[in-house]
Amino acid sequence: MLKKIAYSGIEGAFAHIVARKLFPDELYVSYRNFKETYESVVSGESDLAVLPIENSYSGEVNDVMDLLFEGDLYINAIYSLPVTQNLLGVRGSRISDIKKVISQPKALEQCDEYIRNMGYEAIQSPNTAVAAREVSRMQDMSVAAIASLETAAIYGLKVLDEKINERDDNTTRFVVVSREKGCIASVEGKRSFVTVFTVEDGAGALLGPLQVIAEYDYNMKVLHSRPLKNHKWQYYFYVEIEGDIVNEKGDAMTRKLEKTCSHIRVLGPHFGDK
Repeated sequence: MLKKIAYSGIEGAFAHIVARKLFPDELYVSYRNFKETYESVVSGESDLAVLPIENSYSGEVNDVMDLLFEGDLYINAIYSLPVTQNLLGVRGSRISDIKKVISQPKALEQCDEYIRNMGYEAIQSPNTAVAAREVSRMQDMSVAAIASLETAAIYGLKVLDEKINERDDNTTRFVVVSREKGCIASVEGKRSFVTVFTVEDGAGALLGPLQVIAEYDYNMKVLHSRPLKNHKWQYYFYVEIEGDIVNEKGDAMTRKLEKTCSHIRVLGPHFGDK
């Protein structure tokens, strides 16, 4: 039986591209937003969900961070997708025909210098795939989308210019979440784990759990903080750590963290960035 892989957006969205790369020949199910995508796995409607968590250009995806902290699902893999933006027009169009470009706000921001140099009018769209679909439906030679090459193929658009984003190191990291820990063993990479925790409000409170992680010789790769909802000036912390937590050392560290933190949840061992 095919697994149902949930993603936010429409066919051709970057999460859809990642889902196809990680899980070829499965069933891909689109949802309107991150919350619906996440909840589809919670309810059992989907088996797995692919969600963006961080972009090297624009930072964390806060809504997804909050879902991971507040929800019950586990991270089983993290995948890094190099993102290149491209100028896509309808068949028969040329760069000299283009007057307007449509794309997601962050994509427009990433290509701001190119857009200004070309003198284009920028129009916002919910995401890059929606922009490509809209341009395909309009069939207006003066309007182009900024989106991926994969999206051009899906919506029958012509690639007018490639790699128009200002930085060539633009990367988005995606998490694969499920109801169980460690069910994506086919995704290769270094073993890692993610934990989210809160600490009591006070001077040096964060230092305690960080010292515990160092004491057990784990390498902390990522540390993010997010404000707690309904708790003014209080925060939770998201930490990615290299190494295997499923052993005696990991158990001992977790027990000590439980004493140091006011709340802690290990989101599951997973395979590191691929």
